[in-house]
Amino acid sequence: MGVLHKPDRHPVYQVAASGYARTMSLWLHKRSMVLAAGFVWMALFSIASSHAQGPAYREHLAGVGPQDPRQKVNTRQMPWAAIGRVQTELGSRCTGFLLSPVVVQTAAHCLWLSATHRFVQPESVHFLLAYSGGHYSDHARVTHFVIPPGYTTAQEHQLAGLDHATLILDHPVAKPDAVFHVTATLQDVTPGTSVSLGGYEQNQPDIITADTHCHLTGTTQDGQGNLLLTHDCAGTHGSSGAPLLRQNATGWQVVGVQALAHTAGAGGDAVPLLATKTP
Repeated sequence: MGVLHKPDRHPVYQVAASGYARTMSLWLHKRSMVLAAGFVWMALFSIASSHAQGPAYREHLAGVGPQDPRQKVNTRQMPWAAIGRVQTELGSRCTGFLLSPVVVQTAAHCLWLSATHRFVQPESVHFLLAYSGGHYSDHARVTHFVIPPGYTTAQEHQLAGLDHATLILDHPVAKPDAVFHVTATLQDVTPGTSVSLGGYEQNQPDIITADTHCHLTGTTQDGQGNLLLTHDCAGTHGSSGAPLLRQNATGWQVVGVQALAHTAGAGGDAVPLLATKTP
């Protein structure tokens, strides 16, 4: 930048004052001014982009209301230690969580390639457990995944109740007691139930931010009659695949998988992840 702003200090300008040197000097000076203007524009763009990550931007995120309650959480402590970032080698990123040391649950639409209208290859999917600011407790590749038959993103609102995927990792990434268990039943997910939602969201993709003071608001169905849980937790793009969590006397229960963010105000829809009672 110093050279661009002070072209008279460039070595070229030490050439004898021949006509050629003067011509080159004027050309370099003009070029320097153009480059300087370009750098200024880039700096202004960078500033605008950084501002876009601030409060004014968050107010317009789908699934997040004008009062943003999300806070950074400690990925070394449960329940956040059992959550990780799901990312593909093509650059897509979502949230996922452990159901066993080698099984991750996420949203199915995170694995969809719009350009080819098919799902990614399993080996191109990575899971970074407890990822935070470039650090993570373990990294694994996916060997294969299972998606409900018939699910496609082309009909998301028709099939949102099927929008979940089970990933199988190439090695265990946690101890058996550091995962979520599916123990909640339909009777545990009544309107007003306190829940939490946290993931790697659009405006904070390198840390987990969570709304820990929100509630279930009821149930709904997609266009095919599949059940969905509705909630008022703040969560936007990137939180897809995050666990909707309920805490009881025995610890944390996962009750759903985040699938959709509401377009107006805080909240979204989650695919239920519930235990079936044994007769």
